[in-house]
Amino acid sequence: MSIKHHGLSIGINCIELQNFISIKAVGTLTHADYEVITPFIESALATINTPKVKVLFDATDLKGWELRAAWDDFKLGMQHGHEFSRIAVYGDKSWLEAAAKIGNWFTSGEMAYFDDYEDAIDWLKD
Repeated sequence: MSIKHHGLSIGINCIELQNFISIKAVGTLTHADYEVITPFIESALATINTPKVKVLFDATDLKGWELRAAWDDFKLGMQHGHEFSRIAVYGDKSWLEAAAKIGNWFTSGEMAYFDDYEDAIDWLKD
C-alpha cells in the first residue's frame, strides 16, 4: 500500500535580520489540511511585528489542491492578502508561475514565481 503524503508546514525564518514566514506544501492539499494550518498561519502573522509580512511559499512538492481546499486557499488569501508585502512562490512547475500572477490580483503586496531558491530569497530580502 502506498502512503499519500500531503499537507502544509509553516515556520518563521530570519535571513540577514529580516523575518519572513516559510510555508511548505506537499502533495494534493485537502480541506482538512487548511482546517489544521489556518490557525497556525494566523498565529504566525500575529507574531511578526512589521506592518507587512514577507512569505516564502515552497511548492516544489505540491501536486495541487482538492476543489474545497482551493476555495480555502482563496478565502485565506482574501482574508489576509492585505498583510503581505511580498510572496515568493518557489517551485518547478510552469502552472505555478500563472498561479502567482493570478495571486497578485488578491494581495496588496507583490507575488512572484521563482524556480531558483536563492533568487526567491534574494527577492524577499529587497
